[in-house]
Amino acid sequence: MNRNILPIYYAATVLFLSLDFGFGINIRAAFLEHTPGLRAAYYAVLFACFMLIAWRPAWATAIGGLESLATLTALIVNMALRSMIVTDAMLETGAGIVNAQEVVNFMIVGGAAYISWYQGMHAISKKLRG
Repeated sequence: MNRNILPIYYAATVLFLSLDFGFGINIRAAFLEHTPGLRAAYYAVLFACFMLIAWRPAWATAIGGLESLATLTALIVNMALRSMIVTDAMLETGAGIVNAQEVVNFMIVGGAAYISWYQGMHAISKKLRG
């Protein structure tokens, strides 16, 4: 995994945060659209990842791998719960039902997170094997 990409990726969180809360364009965390508290916590974790990588660049692979695993888990759980457990309130108001934008976001973010996780685990296994 290219160590220069991760700091840029995490530094771009400022841009995504500005678009999300400033202009209502949620690209990075659309899967948390209906839970603003968790969305803010997700952005805080991304900033923490950036700070850790800036502090300890050698940890970039492990940090990227763990964050990607957490993102994949959150994506899958959030989408699964909202797709498989439809409440009366969701049917009455239409709020909370998975829409096309969220599916596209799921594919983009999920794909990027999977690639990052796979590359991180591959790099770690190569280090462990020597």
